[in-house]
Amino acid sequence: MKKSNERILATHQGTLPRDPELRELVLARDAGKPHDAAKLDARLKTVVREMVGKQRSLGIDLVNDGEQSKSGFQYYTRSRFSGFESRAAAPQQKARFPYDRDRRDFPGFFSRSPLTRDWSFVTGPLQYIGHDQLRTDIENLKAAIPGSGAAEGVIMAVAPGTIEHWMQNEYYKSQEDFVFALAAVMAVEYKAITDAGLILHIDNPDLADGWQMFPEMSVAEYHAYADLRISALNKALEGIDPARVIFHVCWGSYHNPHTNDLPLAELIDLFFKVRAQAISIEASNPRHEHEWTVFEKVKLPPDRILIPGVVGHVTDMIEHPELVAQRLVRYANLVGRENIMAGTDCGLGSRVGHAEICWAKLNALAEGARIASRTLWGR
Repeated sequence: MKKSNERILATHQGTLPRDPELRELVLARDAGKPHDAAKLDARLKTVVREMVGKQRSLGIDLVNDGEQSKSGFQYYTRSRFSGFESRAAAPQQKARFPYDRDRRDFPGFFSRSPLTRDWSFVTGPLQYIGHDQLRTDIENLKAAIPGSGAAEGVIMAVAPGTIEHWMQNEYYKSQEDFVFALAAVMAVEYKAITDAGLILHIDNPDLADGWQMFPEMSVAEYHAYADLRISALNKALEGIDPARVIFHVCWGSYHNPHTNDLPLAELIDLFFKVRAQAISIEASNPRHEHEWTVFEKVKLPPDRILIPGVVGHVTDMIEHPELVAQRLVRYANLVGRENIMAGTDCGLGSRVGHAEICWAKLNALAEGARIASRTLWGR
């Protein structure tokens, strides 16, 4: 993976504004509804090339496809797995949500809209069947990169522990067996991405937001829960060079209070256990921005890269590039300028109010990285 040896490189953590026509085609495909497959393929190629060009025009160095082929950051796996069925939950089955601790403290806030969850039940052995879709993702991004000047191409893939949020096990003997089965399925996707010479971006909010789902757990109990899921993820990453992996964790992109989020200091050691060179964290929202001070005490392991999210999704206000630069310089002074990249808290495309806001935030991100680079390199 390219490092910030001469200037701060910029990337981002997932979705870009989705093309409306393409989105309808993707949703129809993933729902098994009739759609024009040739039109979908042609539109995907065109839009991915446009997405890469737009990122590069703003100064984003590690570019992705904006997840244009996916109906959602985790639910896309429904069209790439077999072995499960979707149906309504039984009355006694209670869904857990990654804000259940907050819900106890803010019942009025959460009563404004009903809590719902899509249910999928694993009823047989899980298998990966998304080879054609994955091949299309890889080919479209690789075709869009030559001549763009991008430092790297990145494809996002979800972690087993996050998929577990919406899948109920009715087949495997234990939850541990189930989690490792999810890992074995996703290993197919992970390996194909890195074998193609692309960077694998693992999206794993579960490692942080899972804490909210289990209000009955102590911190020690939660660490044991998380360790199992890290073991499964690392199993899926076996044989993959960690230098080709970005690991992204967030506390959930929901616009909720987040007062019960587990602090970064209680989680950072878990992040470092993952077989990934780069660690991407939320670092700009009002609940977690102060946690840059964690790195005054915690040392970044050798050969690791930190990607703090210095532009966020929790507001449609555009961060000033000087503020972005200040955030980056703070981290650079603690972990070394060559060991950071500029990133976003989460994927912006589906979480801010309009496509214009997303692109303006990415522009501020890249400009802030340029300002920080002048400060850190003196040129």
